[in-house]
Amino acid sequence: MQRNWISVFLLFIIFTFITTACARNNTVCPADKATPRSTLRLADLIELPPPASASSESIQVEIGGRKMDVNILVDYPLCNDNWSGVVYVSCDAQVAEADLDANSNPLFLKGCNLNIAPNTVVYVAAHNDAPYYKGCSCHTGTLP
Repeated sequence: MQRNWISVFLLFIIFTFITTACARNNTVCPADKATPRSTLRLADLIELPPPASASSESIQVEIGGRKMDVNILVDYPLCNDNWSGVVYVSCDAQVAEADLDANSNPLFLKGCNLNIAPNTVVYVAAHNDAPYYKGCSCHTGTLP
């Protein structure tokens, strides 16, 4: 009887080890262990002009484990911009410190001039590469 219990215990340990070793990490953006960045103020970002237009060449990025072509790669401070086509907001995108709305959404785009063309698909790394089809209204405080 004791030998049977030991066998079950060992199988449990092996099973636990295998399942944890093979578990997929769902965090696209790792915890930032680099040099701390300075805090961005929304008022400062609102004053910035939109970034220079990107080239007409598509950019290949990995989204959800697959290589995809995108029209715009956002890896800069996010506020004023013009987006169309397929957009990827990378882990390197920076947002301002912001207040929360009633649903605990950070309003880091409130007051920004972010223009998103119709039919634009926005993939957001900080949301595990989720695609968004109706803009970023949850971060502006206005409905789409």
